[in-house]
Amino acid sequence: MSSAPDTQQPTRRSGQALLILGLLVVAANLRPSLTGVGPLLDRVQTDLGLSPAVAGLLNTLPLLAFAAVSPMVPRLAARRGPERVLGAALVVLALGIAIRWVPTTGSLFAGTVLIGAGIAVGNVLLPSLIKRDFPTKVSLLTSAYATVMGGVAAVASGVAVPISEVAPGGWHTALGFWIVLALVAIALWLPQLRRTPPPVSTTVRGGHRLPWRSGLAWAVTAFMGLQSLGFYVIVTWLPGVVQDTGFTPAAAGWLLFLFQVVAVLTSLAAPALLRRARDQRALAMVNSLILLAGYLGLLMAPEWAVVWTVILGLGGGVCLVLALAFLGLRAQDAAGAGALSAMAQSIGYLLAAIGPVLFGLLHSVSSGWQVPLILMCVAAAGQAIVATVAGSGTVRSPDDHQTPDHTPSSAR
Repeated sequence: MSSAPDTQQPTRRSGQALLILGLLVVAANLRPSLTGVGPLLDRVQTDLGLSPAVAGLLNTLPLLAFAAVSPMVPRLAARRGPERVLGAALVVLALGIAIRWVPTTGSLFAGTVLIGAGIAVGNVLLPSLIKRDFPTKVSLLTSAYATVMGGVAAVASGVAVPISEVAPGGWHTALGFWIVLALVAIALWLPQLRRTPPPVSTTVRGGHRLPWRSGLAWAVTAFMGLQSLGFYVIVTWLPGVVQDTGFTPAAAGWLLFLFQVVAVLTSLAAPALLRRARDQRALAMVNSLILLAGYLGLLMAPEWAVVWTVILGLGGGVCLVLALAFLGLRAQDAAGAGALSAMAQSIGYLLAAIGPVLFGLLHSVSSGWQVPLILMCVAAAGQAIVATVAGSGTVRSPDDHQTPDHTPSSAR
């Protein structure tokens, strides 16, 4: 009898290690198929004869797919199990990458939609799975997967052009290259499909009802949306803004790479910051104000763009981790995390899709960058305000009408 725990403990630990590895490799697949497109967009547009507006859809379609698919994920996970739904999403992602590799306009856009749908499922389910299987390590594992996600995204934007220049097939191969990572994720996730599902009460209860009536859920959603809007505006437009101040296109590209690297490095510091804080209100507000300082700097002294890019990376890296951590920290349980994640990411990525378009429209109408940068200052100020609400409390199940949303919830 006494020897049983000794034989089960190593098995349990190896199973948890395999699960963590699987989650991190899934996270590594959530951005490279998106960030690798921007550096190749001019070549894609020229080779396929696309107008700038149509070419821009390659960046917008995945975000619209996020907004459309995210609300459906909790219901699917409740019916089929989150492991199986995530495994199917990885297959859809790999299929989308493969289809996009085919050198036709139709396959390029069809593959992009499938990629967006597959990533949307991963976006929603990762916070839920972390909350369910590692409830005492939400902040640490969220920071880890955000760091992996951001790091691979930065690498993808940096290697896209070099791969297209040396590989047969040019930019088609550069876009299709990421199928290797998707297949690795599928292989590492297969053991999770054999797991015994947890009790129904921990996965299904409230699992498909989104907390639309919760003020705290809306604050988390607003924080997620404004943070995402800022990230995608920077990724889309920072090179254009700095080129008009005298930077060469190559230097502007490296500046965007610098932003992503700084964001990844600061996300590594997030777990320590979260552990020291009783809640996340002050941390979220301060880093939102750091973003505001970066936008103000670009508006008032654009010649110091390197400094403002570093500041934007400092604030943006922590805000990304916070936005993802809120999905678990503000939830009662795994089902609640999935529902909150679906709500926050559906609305959040809809805002993210609108942001770059509105930024570009304001630039065209005003013939300058001042008005769109003022918009970003307003967005960052709004993010700082909602941070004071989103950083504390627990979102109750839609069935819990008696309990308020503001029960304290500390970082874990």
